[in-house]
Amino acid sequence: MGKLDGRVVIVTGAARGQGEQEARLFAAEGARVVVADVLDDRGEALAKEIGARYVHLDVGSEDDWQAAVTATKDAYGHVDGLVNNAGILRFNSLLDTPLDEFMQVVQVNQVGCFLGIRAVAPEMADGGTIVNTASCTGLTGMAAVGAYAATKHAVVGLTRVAALELAGRGIRVNAVCPGAIDTAMSNPARLDPDADPAETAKGLDRLYRKLVPLGRVGRPEEVAGLALFLTSEDSSYITGQPFVIDGGWLAGVSVI
Repeated sequence: MGKLDGRVVIVTGAARGQGEQEARLFAAEGARVVVADVLDDRGEALAKEIGARYVHLDVGSEDDWQAAVTATKDAYGHVDGLVNNAGILRFNSLLDTPLDEFMQVVQVNQVGCFLGIRAVAPEMADGGTIVNTASCTGLTGMAAVGAYAATKHAVVGLTRVAALELAGRGIRVNAVCPGAIDTAMSNPARLDPDADPAETAKGLDRLYRKLVPLGRVGRPEEVAGLALFLTSEDSSYITGQPFVIDGGWLAGVSVI
């Protein structure tokens, strides 16, 4: 038996990267997955491959969220889980960040998470689960990603509040806080269809070798494994918590 047999889970930003690996793993563990994204071609192809349902979802749109919930219930009758994975990253110093760029990041990362909780939780079966994708920058600062870090701090706060407010229904809400992960967000070379994924990963590993105690960048499959844990009964007594998955990056500074 799979860890998610019979459960219906919506995964946002699921057409590629961490979301794709979460959708694949959840389906392999018995879940009926709703692949949600704005990358329609990739999302539809993935859904067809893993036997899932695809829905177009701009996470910053209330209407899109309502349509996604309706489509999920029409297809499967209910919803048990949500993974708020969709997010964007922009590099800029705070003083050079235009307001529209800052608000774009807020709309996807922070508002998208809020709208997802608000749209899905009322329709969710008691005992459901919500996993929000924050970041290690949601627990510490990082230069040149001020808008991103601000929204990920907000996601951690939303996670804690939602956990408190939904605990009476047995709905658990937690956050994953990845460090550097080998996805298109941190590794734009992955957007090149001719690039060798193994070689681009080696390049990132070299970049992070001195920053990360484990000496390499993380893999999206590893984040998916953590999301599975937080969505399954293996984490039945855990709620309101941020879980760092960063190869030890936030553990401290080595002087040896």
